[in-house]
This record gives sequence, structure tokens and C-alpha cells, in this order.
Amino acid sequence: MKKLLFGLSLALMAGSLLSWNWAKTQFSPVNKADVVECLNMETQQAYQLEASKPTFASLHPAPILVHPENLQGKMIQFDAADGKQANAYFIPAKKQTSKWLIVIQEWWGLNDNIKLESDKYYNALGDMNVIAVDMYDGKVAATPDSAMKLMRGADMGRMVAILQGAIKKAGADASIYSVGWCFGGMWSLQTAILAGPQAKGTVMYYGRPETNMEKLKSIKCDIIGFFGNQDQAPSPAMVNEFEKNMIAAGKNLSVNRYEANHGFANPSNPSFNPTATADAYAKAIAFLKAH
Repeated sequence: MKKLLFGLSLALMAGSLLSWNWAKTQFSPVNKADVVECLNMETQQAYQLEASKPTFASLHPAPILVHPENLQGKMIQFDAADGKQANAYFIPAKKQTSKWLIVIQEWWGLNDNIKLESDKYYNALGDMNVIAVDMYDGKVAATPDSAMKLMRGADMGRMVAILQGAIKKAGADASIYSVGWCFGGMWSLQTAILAGPQAKGTVMYYGRPETNMEKLKSIKCDIIGFFGNQDQAPSPAMVNEFEKNMIAAGKNLSVNRYEANHGFANPSNPSFNPTATADAYAKAIAFLKAH
């Protein structure tokens, strides 16, 4: 009997040990929403990785400092979707309107050049609230090295929350338009995706295109893009693929190409191309007015 009890005790101990060891190696079930969100962030994370490298930084000479006088807007705060406060340069329309243009900075941050561009678009469009969102929460880079550091530490989820907050501030009945350059060009396209049926027109200057077909299929507005044939971020090949993907998704994309380098539309960039910029700007304004 003693031998039998001893054998049963050993069997129970072995069973308990095996059960404990099995439990240790098991993982909690994967949340489908987390997987989808991870896939949805792929383009932003690819840009972040690219923009954290010296090769990308070499496309961005330090901007020429501008000292604007009599800016038309002012800095405000609004609620981001993550429950934290966000900042923006805001110019309200002279008359009440449901039209909102979201302006998105280059990788330098919300600097004076972006504020000047916001004023320029505001004056050209007239009946429009213009809000230039601060994607870096107050930080601004003046050199390629400092911009790379900002990108390496950037929280893409926070940036999504900032744009979602700006869309919410505009209101559920607002018509959302967007424009951005480089970093901002990518996020301008993402704004069209985030705004859903509220999106009415998107302008992107040489921003990284979205490659996720499901996200492209979700776009509800027309897109216009301006790209340099001498650019490598995005390269002409990436722009070609973007065109093909948008056609496959059944979306309207107007691509305009120039014999110009990256950042050709930024007056504070040494690669500034005034001829290409003037043509792109005229087309961007005409596009926004038509929509």
C-alpha cells in the first residue's frame, strides 16, 4: 500500500510540474485589433526608419531661417485622441464655415516656414479654417542631425492621435482637406484615410505613399501629388507603384512630376525650385477650390 501511495504521489507531482511548465510556455491570445493596428502603421514606421538614416538626411540641407512679420494665425491647444493636449497654428475663417484645411509640417517641425505657407493657403482659399498641427509637440529642428533625432524618438501613435484630434476639433459635419510636404506629404495622405467620408481633397508634396491596399481602398476623396524626378524619397519608382495601386483601388490620383530635387517647394530649402513650386502651388489651389 505504501508503495502504491508513493507511486501516486510521484505521478501527481510529475503532472503538476508538466502542467506548470506548459502554462509558462503559453502566450495570451492575440488581439485582432492590435494586429490590424500594427499593419496599419507599417508605412509610418517605414518612413520613420528611412528618415532616421544619414542618407535621408543628406536630402535635407539645413533650412534657411525665415523671420516672418505679421503672421495671421496664433498658437492654440486642442484635445488629441489620446487624451493629451496638442498644439497647432490656427487661422479661423473670416466667416463661419465647415471647411477645414489641415496643414502638416516637414520633418523639421512646425517652424515659421510652415506658418507662412499656412497664411499663403489661407489667403488664396478665403473661405477656410486653416490649422497647422504640431506633430512634434513643440520641438523644432534646425539641422539634419537634430531632425534625425526627433524622428528616431517620434511616436507614430501620438501623431495619429494628434490628427484624429484635429479632425474632431473641426467637427462631425466638417469638410476636411489637407496639405503637407515630405513628412507632411505622407501624413496628408494618412489624414485622408483617417478622415473617412469627411475627407474632400488631399494635397501631398513628395510624401511617402501608402502601400496598404485596404487603406487605399478606404479613401473617399481625390488626391493630388507633386513629385521630383530627381528625388529618392520617394523615388520615381515608388511614385509609379503608387499610381498603379491607386488605379487598382479605384481611386482618383493626379500625379505631377518635375525635374527637381527633394524639397523643391520649400522656399527655405537650398534645393528650392521656384518654377516647379509656382506650377505645383497653382494646381494645388485650383484642386482645393474645385473640391
